[in-house]
Amino acid sequence: MSLSGRLDRADAHNAKDYLNAPSLRDTAVIPIITDNGELKDKVQTQLMQVIGQQAYSGQIEPAVLERMAYEAIAEVLRTADRPFTGVDRARLVQEIIDDILGHGPIEPLLRDPDVTEIMVNRWDTIFVERRGKLFPSDATFDNEEHLRRTIERIVARVGRRIDESSPMVDARLPDGSRVNAVVPPIALDGSSLTIRKFARDPFTSADLVHMGTLTLPAVELLDACIRGRLNVLISGGTGSGKTTTLNVLSGFIPRDERIITIEDAAELQLDQPHVLRMESRPSNIEGKGLITIRDLVRNALRMRPDRIIVGEVRDAAALDMLQAMNTGHDGSITTVHANSTRDALSRIETMVLMAGVDLPVRVIREQIVQAIDVVIQQSRLRDGSRHVTAISEVLGMEGDTIQTQDIFKFEYAQGVTEGPLGHLASTGMVPRFEPRLRDRGIELSRLMFVR
Repeated sequence: MSLSGRLDRADAHNAKDYLNAPSLRDTAVIPIITDNGELKDKVQTQLMQVIGQQAYSGQIEPAVLERMAYEAIAEVLRTADRPFTGVDRARLVQEIIDDILGHGPIEPLLRDPDVTEIMVNRWDTIFVERRGKLFPSDATFDNEEHLRRTIERIVARVGRRIDESSPMVDARLPDGSRVNAVVPPIALDGSSLTIRKFARDPFTSADLVHMGTLTLPAVELLDACIRGRLNVLISGGTGSGKTTTLNVLSGFIPRDERIITIEDAAELQLDQPHVLRMESRPSNIEGKGLITIRDLVRNALRMRPDRIIVGEVRDAAALDMLQAMNTGHDGSITTVHANSTRDALSRIETMVLMAGVDLPVRVIREQIVQAIDVVIQQSRLRDGSRHVTAISEVLGMEGDTIQTQDIFKFEYAQGVTEGPLGHLASTGMVPRFEPRLRDRGIELSRLMFVR
């Protein structure tokens, strides 16, 4: 029987006869050596003749598609000009499966647990981040079209699009990794792709202590703040670890509370039983259907939430977030891009003004003071490590100025060339919100505030 006939039969019967053999994904990952480009093209052409664009549309079960790829490779190798060893054959299968089911040449980087970020500057220039440092990668796409096809497959899976009329997109991979893609005409050197990976096993507070991001006393304080329903703002620069810290803090929320998460691209990993997840949506090709973070925050208020968690506020949604915090939704958490505690509060103020409301600046600042209790500042240091550099309490207003007080502050070590650049230490100040926590049955040990 011909290859086409065998595959048609397999597709019609969901390829049950082919699924008895061990799946390629059950075998050990084999390092890829790309020296079979012509052969790969023949195999992919063979697959396209049999199953057409379904190979790239996700309409065929991955296990079925793997079996089809095995059949196509066997057919092509029978007519190859040179013999192939078992290792060569396995490498070729791996490359083709990665390209059709995965993300082409960056699939091995996605599998590498040491790689935390993948930056495709153009089809032949790829960098990766390991332990907070950037390194060039030997991986490359075949050409611009190959990269573009991979980008389109990623964004299509989450119902988004990217083209000349909409050349930027935020998306996510099935494991929650964050994806940003930019294509011409705004990307002058060709399409670019940035993937910020998420750990397969979410970090815990113990992991953050082990990595030096937090200390045990700081974890105890933040645990008390979350259980005591204080409103928390996490600020920091790009890639400083804000979302990771947000994930860890959300783990302190009692399991009997109703949590609503709101994000641009869903990436929070909460394990509580009562979680509702919402994601913003861009407009469609007709310019309709736009759903913003602000729309979702307003809608969340009608959904009887105990807590609202916003992945990041970056626009007028800040006003609605403050309103939520001030109207009975204590214990809410959000993040913002900022370089310091004071910058974070200033950015919130600026974003509220973006809402177009005609409020005096002092009134806005009073709203901020009433809404936000704790600001956590996070930074990525010069050695690539990520640390919480300040945990501050919002005290109130003095004149027209918002007053804050550092409870924990990162102390830089002097003259250090190797090892940690410093550590998070108590400032010796006892937070003024301690009585509020005590009223809710949460006692803070005074030892955590001893310098």
